[in-house]
Amino acid sequence: MRTTRTTTRTARTAAALVAVIALAAGCSGSGGRDSEDKADTPSSGKGVATPRLKIAMITHSGEGDTFWDIVRSGAKQAAAKDNVDFLYSNDKEAKGQAELVQAAIDKKVDGIVVTLAKPEAMRSVLAKAKAAGIPVVSINSGSEFSQKFGALSHIGQEEAVAGEAVGTRLAQEGRKKTLCVIHEQGNVSLEQRCAGVKKTFKGTVENLNVDGTNAPNSQSSIEAKLQADKSIDAIVALGAPVAALAVKAKDDAGSKAEIATFDLNAEVVRRLKAKEVTFAVDQQPYLQGYLAVDELWLHETNGNVLGGGKPVFTGPALVTAQDVPQLEKYTARGTR
Repeated sequence: MRTTRTTTRTARTAAALVAVIALAAGCSGSGGRDSEDKADTPSSGKGVATPRLKIAMITHSGEGDTFWDIVRSGAKQAAAKDNVDFLYSNDKEAKGQAELVQAAIDKKVDGIVVTLAKPEAMRSVLAKAKAAGIPVVSINSGSEFSQKFGALSHIGQEEAVAGEAVGTRLAQEGRKKTLCVIHEQGNVSLEQRCAGVKKTFKGTVENLNVDGTNAPNSQSSIEAKLQADKSIDAIVALGAPVAALAVKAKDDAGSKAEIATFDLNAEVVRRLKAKEVTFAVDQQPYLQGYLAVDELWLHETNGNVLGGGKPVFTGPALVTAQDVPQLEKYTARGTR
């Protein structure tokens, strides 16, 4: 599989993974506020003999975002291996997410996994987690805030670098005007992706804000933009569900724009195969969930900290139709 990442980042991630494998033994729908009191049942398998832990993951996911199903799949697999009760909850609103973190603190969990898409809203509650002696690992978004907010480390991709890789690729293909679709306004990671595209793209980049939880409206907004501006010859979706909407919008608008996307799921792989999507940026969400739970278990049972407190990168990697044969079996089971 073709990848776009620096040597140092790859080495750091590989070293972290080796540490996990050496020390460790061994798909669900979108969550919501009503899921915060429900423990996901780990998959069957032989686990470790360490004491039972309770780990909560709280994300900024909106309804219908399949990315988080894959994150949860990895987390649940690690939980099964590590003898962990895994609690998942999510709220796309920053205030609601912070309240869910507070609820986890009140339950006296043994560890918290959290996303920092809207970081300032999390500062105060993560300080409370630290005061309560609860270790925190951040994943996916807000890597630059992770250490400031007292997290052990951050697991994810460097969003600006990923965006730069996309901009470089589109420039190499001779594209002149790119529409970068932001499906969650105020999410720092999505803004960093578009900024990265703009940094390396030789033409014009225009951002379009849509509500990713409202698929019909999002599709209509993309279609209207394509109809109004025929010079747009590339669309960058920042999530797999938006890529599907962009394909439909392009067809309805009669546009010939190339479509690239961040993140994978089974549908994106099908669209890569059909040449409807040219390439995708894979940040390996399964690893983000798996390594976060595993790190908290390793920290509790062996005092480990992955990456020495520095970010552990799980991406980016650019994948195309050539990678489909390898990816299909993994996306079909919900692990890529």
